[in-house]
Amino acid sequence: MTEFSFACTGVRADRYAAGPTLVFRLRVTAADNARVHALALRCQIRVEPARRAYESAEADGLADLFGERSRWGSTLQPVQFAQVSLMVPSFTGETEADLVVPCTYDMDVAATRYLRALTAGEVPLLMLFSGTAFTGVGGFQVEPVPWDREAAFRMPVTAWQEMVEQHFPGCGWIRLPRDTMDALLAYRSRHALPSWEATVAALLEGADPPAHDPLRALTGTTGRTDP
Repeated sequence: MTEFSFACTGVRADRYAAGPTLVFRLRVTAADNARVHALALRCQIRVEPARRAYESAEADGLADLFGERSRWGSTLQPVQFAQVSLMVPSFTGETEADLVVPCTYDMDVAATRYLRALTAGEVPLLMLFSGTAFTGVGGFQVEPVPWDREAAFRMPVTAWQEMVEQHFPGCGWIRLPRDTMDALLAYRSRHALPSWEATVAALLEGADPPAHDPLRALTGTTGRTDP
């Protein structure tokens, strides 16, 4: 059976993608200069947060994921980042290929909250590979890529930040239920607010909505009671 090994040599943000996307550069090696007709790979990417140190501000931002720093010995567990597939074309011995990873800025996703909390340094990643290899010289044979194939990579935090800034410049993103969005839209229209930022600012300032406002029923907001 052909012995495969993998290494990640770099990462970049894809500035031309329709949504937030990272492109990892993979080096694939087949032992003994073996002939590979094609390689159908599955790759699971995990964040391994225990493999780096954290500044105080970062630790504060990670409290909702891992709790207080005193508990991190037991709570700093791996976080799922992505699971993608890749078809590597024919090569002999060694080749390189791009692993395209669509990302999300949804703050309900643990990996996004983790990455958002980091200010500098590197993100410790572990890539786990499996799949099917089509090999052979005269003909071809089908071989599995063992589940124990892996590659560690330390992704610069700046790569993630650049990707987010390309698609959400100076902004964040949250997901809301449809009925809450409908209520917010009704509130914005009723008060002729020019933007979503102004809408949220008005609510945060405690603007008192009318008694029939659906947002009151959804959030329990009673508004400000200034004298």
